[in-house]
Amino acid sequence: MGSFSIWHWLIVLVVVVLIFGTKKLRNVGQDLGSAVKGFKDGMNSDATPAAKADDSAAQKEGRVIDAEPTDKK
Repeated sequence: MGSFSIWHWLIVLVVVVLIFGTKKLRNVGQDLGSAVKGFKDGMNSDATPAAKADDSAAQKEGRVIDAEPTDKK
């Protein structure tokens, strides 16, 4: 039960191509690639454009936007 050799992987690849076809596999690859790209773009953007505009306006005016919640008693 050791690890698979290159021949095992080649046989699996041939079976997958025969079952799904190259066109369907290419479409799945493109969909997966665009999903990963969208995820990375989403992770790289820190905030929405409106929030960035508000932050830059506050920095120009010299105001500090920071707050702590207070308990209502």
